[in-house]
Amino acid sequence: MKIQGVDIQIEGNGSEALVMLHGWPDTSALWNDTVIALQGSYQCVRFTLPAFDANAPMPAKSLSDMVAFVHEVLQQVSPQKPVTLVLHDWGCLFGYEYAAMYPERVSRMVAVDVGDHNSQALYASWNAKAKWGVFSYQIWLAIAWQIAQILGAAGRPLADRMTRYMAKTLRCPSPLAAMHAGMNAPYAMKWMRALNGFDMAADVLQILPAARPMLYIYGRRKPFMFHSARWLEKIASQPGSRVEGFDTGHWVMSNKPEAFNALLKEWLGTP
Repeated sequence: MKIQGVDIQIEGNGSEALVMLHGWPDTSALWNDTVIALQGSYQCVRFTLPAFDANAPMPAKSLSDMVAFVHEVLQQVSPQKPVTLVLHDWGCLFGYEYAAMYPERVSRMVAVDVGDHNSQALYASWNAKAKWGVFSYQIWLAIAWQIAQILGAAGRPLADRMTRYMAKTLRCPSPLAAMHAGMNAPYAMKWMRALNGFDMAADVLQILPAARPMLYIYGRRKPFMFHSARWLEKIASQPGSRVEGFDTGHWVMSNKPEAFNALLKEWLGTP
């Protein structure tokens, strides 16, 4: 299936759809092992985020346009039944915003390593070193995106090298050759308010999990967390919801795929 020029992969024949959204600097391949583990019981739906696919270049979408795109995908793949969102990194932000806009279309969520990204509780939890660490790598990627936008073809080689350098520094498990500066749009949206930014994003600490079960998974081996203690407390207090920390970095599903997939099977109720 192709929607708005984006290839939508649908694997499995289950009655419930799992819609998987990745983040930076990954593609739909991030979920390969997860799809293999779950496709026997679920319809697994995934795609590479618009502007992230080096083989199908297209402009980045604003937050509202991304939500509209995700809605179109869900309306095509599961028009009658709500879905389970499986989210990581920037996919969490887009998925949370979708759940806030269309709560009736989401039955439950699995979110990996990004929680209350826009809460005062998260910002207050970071010390000065953590705040600098977050800002420094994110502004680097935002600048790389702007270089590619402003200089076009002349600037893209430098912008791509900057992107791959940071991905290697952060030990991203995805192939470096597939990475490019177009993937950095969300950082420019955050720090430079590109594409209308994220100022209008929902306050996720206030509205989530919002009467739907959530499994929140995070890696403990990081210099800073992308969630607050309040986020963990709120999820753990909700009936049917659960928090699990893994002895990994940011890419839990790549660092410990067998344990990650076993947890998903258990929580989702997969035979």
